[in-house]
Amino acid sequence: MKTRLIRKDKSLRRKRRVAYKIGYGSTRPRLFVFRSNKYIYAQILDNSGRTITGISSKVVEAASDVKGKTDISFKTGKALAQKAKEKNITEVVFNRGSYKYHGRVKALADGARDGGLKF
Repeated sequence: MKTRLIRKDKSLRRKRRVAYKIGYGSTRPRLFVFRSNKYIYAQILDNSGRTITGISSKVVEAASDVKGKTDISFKTGKALAQKAKEKNITEVVFNRGSYKYHGRVKALADGARDGGLKF
């Protein structure tokens, strides 16, 4: 009899795989992404786990007339890159966690790249 993976197992395996690939021994800060059904959050953490800067799509959504969650995610990534530039951060490691690199997560990454972050 075949055993089927449930969704939680798949996301846990994806999260561990991503963590292994980005390597927590890296000297560059990490860009973490959290995606809820309504908003998307991103923050840059240093190696000790201290938050350097962060942003939420709530802020971007209130400040602009952009419609659609994907467009708002792109603007959020761009705004995060601007905040990172103010703190003299140019290179980060992208940690998407258990989320697939697709849709809003990809849009946030593209916005951060467009804003000047390298990863």
